[in-house]
Amino acid sequence: MNLTPPLLEHTISLRVRYPEVDGMGYLHHSRYLQYFEIGRVELLRSRGHSYADLERQGVFFVVVKAEIQYKAPARYDDELTLITRLTKQTHVRFDHTYELRRDGVLLAEAKTTIACVDREGQVMEIPEALRA
Repeated sequence: MNLTPPLLEHTISLRVRYPEVDGMGYLHHSRYLQYFEIGRVELLRSRGHSYADLERQGVFFVVVKAEIQYKAPARYDDELTLITRLTKQTHVRFDHTYELRRDGVLLAEAKTTIACVDREGQVMEIPEALRA
């Protein structure tokens, strides 16, 4: 997806839960975005930061762009591997890429851009401690 080496990378395992699937037993397409958010939060946590603490300090991140390419379905009880990469940053935004896999098979790949905002939703500079 991106030939530039990531600034940061984090991998987690997720298991598809029953309420996350549609009537056919497939992971619902909307849940992928939730999984990617989990990946971002856990990448942040792996760097020693708590998103809950940032919110208490008035620092928020909002998704301003998301792109997903679905390759193969996931089903109830599948164990998945999510790789989250921070690929670019500016003074107000982070760009991430994601790979969701099951046993090495690529199920989905995605990109998001998140912007840093204050309590009122106004764009603000990312705190220095969060920069890669």
